[in-house]
Amino acid sequence: MAESGQQPIFILPEGYQRQIGKEAHRQNIMAAKIVAETIRTTLGPKGMDKMLVDTVGDVVITNDGVTILKEMEIENPAAKMMVEIAETQEEEVGDGTTTAVVIAGELLKKAEDLLEQDVHPTIIAHGFKLASEKAGEVLENIAVKIDVNDKDMLRKIVETAMTGKGSIAIREKLNSLIVDAVKEVAEETNGKIVVDLENIKLEKKTGGGVADTELVQGITIDKERVHSEMPQRIKEAKILVLESALEVKEADSDTQIRINTPEQLKAFVEDEEKQIREMIEKIKTTGTNVVFCQKGIDDVAQHLLAKEGVFACRRVKNSDIKKLARATGAKVVSNVRDLTEEDLGYAGLVEEKRIAGESMTFVNECKNPKAVTILIRGGTEHVVDEVKRAIEDSIGDVAAVLENNKIVAGGGAPEIEVSREVRKFASTLGGREQLAAQAFADALETIPRTLAENAGHDPIDILVNIKAAHEEGKLWAGVNVDTGNIVDMMEKDVIEPLKVKTQAINSASEVAIMILRIDDIIAAGELNKEKAGRMPGGMPGGLPGMGM
Repeated sequence: MAESGQQPIFILPEGYQRQIGKEAHRQNIMAAKIVAETIRTTLGPKGMDKMLVDTVGDVVITNDGVTILKEMEIENPAAKMMVEIAETQEEEVGDGTTTAVVIAGELLKKAEDLLEQDVHPTIIAHGFKLASEKAGEVLENIAVKIDVNDKDMLRKIVETAMTGKGSIAIREKLNSLIVDAVKEVAEETNGKIVVDLENIKLEKKTGGGVADTELVQGITIDKERVHSEMPQRIKEAKILVLESALEVKEADSDTQIRINTPEQLKAFVEDEEKQIREMIEKIKTTGTNVVFCQKGIDDVAQHLLAKEGVFACRRVKNSDIKKLARATGAKVVSNVRDLTEEDLGYAGLVEEKRIAGESMTFVNECKNPKAVTILIRGGTEHVVDEVKRAIEDSIGDVAAVLENNKIVAGGGAPEIEVSREVRKFASTLGGREQLAAQAFADALETIPRTLAENAGHDPIDILVNIKAAHEEGKLWAGVNVDTGNIVDMMEKDVIEPLKVKTQAINSASEVAIMILRIDDIIAAGELNKEKAGRMPGGMPGGLPGMGM
């Protein structure tokens, strides 16, 4: 609304709400800080878990940042941006989601202090951008190159990722299993290692314990053989991967077949059976003893395959068909008539097993498989789900190191070193950008402080001691969450991929800058009616709040 003399001019329909300037900044920053505070207590090896209960009573228990944020029904637009940071971090690296969100929340908290001192949001945003670029440079300079074939180093990275995920008792076994899985599917392209995580299938089955989790050198399929007379176990399997049906092609819906005599009917049925027999004969002559079919298998074909001692599964998912081809080296065949022996894949063993009351087919012992399966076991569904999330994070870490071959230590060491260097850099800036860059440096200290708090140690003492150690030139000095002492984290084998840190800081600074640049919030009247209520901190009902 603007005024001309005494006559008000309305530019928005009735029921709309608008917040401008400092009030808009305050509301956005408050929403982002609430999201960061929600998952802050989950950070680090001593982080706590969250129990999320939905409207139908389903429960998720986790300390995985992105899972918590996805499960919460966040409605506030600024808060949704924080969720996007976690999702981006998850997609790019697979780990470090909580770190990214906590840093973003702290950057906005520091920005709020500067706004109170009348520093313009554009200046703060520019200072954050310069500081973020400097942080990236510092991380690149301090990162350590590793040999991607050093399995011990890769296991240490997995161990760091798994710590605090609730599977400590058997992490030795899981470490080796995860490293082996990623190394199997890694491929070299133009001198660079590329890891397509789609080629690692994670299959969950309750029953047994986490220690029963196993790596299958091939693919597991949630299907059983189509005929009980088929062999249950095939050694030295020659595998046909078929994307068409093992059936006679049905006529179009508008096709008419006129049969006037029993002889014609008999001839028609015999012709169909002849076509199926020709298909099975073709399969037999190539030496095929295992068939995986994406579509249906005719009853006659099932019977004939069983007589030939061939193991067959039907209606296999398209994604599994592709993985089968990669794992066994088979070519996906669309027409049986064109089948040759070269199209077949190989597996040392194909067998049907009963796992947790369900029949599954294991395609195992493949030669140099480019797709593998990790079969995750656990006593309850909640345990299996949490182990799966831990494995996903660890796989992302190993893949990031193989692709980038650079690491840093954990325990808050890189954040303190970057903070120290950014603070020096801030002193070279002119104007108020210097204040923003210093605030950026202060915000990075939230990681070691939070690690200390979550482990029950005094954060102020820890921060003073860790900063003193870095001033003395101890590059990898970080907090030992078990004892509260400051130790060399590289020597303690607390190691993280460089990409986790760079992505977290970049994402956090980008979203902080974006939120700072919003100075006007216009909320529709319809939202006011649908989402009435108040957010913590007093957000009016007219603006979408945050619920769970």
